Amino acid sequence: MRYLGLDLGSRTLGCAISDKSGIFAHSYKIIRHNEEYKRLLKEVKEIVELEKIEAIVLGYPKNMDNSISYKAELSIKFKEELEKTLDLPVFLQDERLTTKEAQDILISNDTSRKKRKKVIDSMAACIILQSYLDKENKNGR
Repeated sequence: MRYLGLDLGSRTLGCAISDKSGIFAHSYKIIRHNEEYKRLLKEVKEIVELEKIEAIVLGYPKNMDNSISYKAELSIKFKEELEKTLDLPVFLQDERLTTKEAQDILISNDTSRKKRKKVIDSMAACIILQSYLDKENKNGR
């Protein structure tokens, strides 16, 4: 099964895709937006069709105390729009600390600050998707 991982930010949508076996995630692209969700839905639909995606994993930014944040509410609304538009299952994946983890990985690889800024969101999407895939594969999907 092929998955698309998404990290919805206020100005960007980080994208990652899995391999065809649904075991490994890799960064795909970043889509810039200004909360123009109609345009985002169109671009995600193009990726889904091009890459033959069968399910989507969307980052779910809960607060550290496990409460639902404003951004988590936006993710829930975006999930509902994705499901309506694409007729695919959309799974929410806890994304707490994924941006920090992505930044730490990039820093440890000596990625310049300028380059980190360009790839951080797709790297976070990759971590979100890989976390989901690891959990699913562990549970014997």
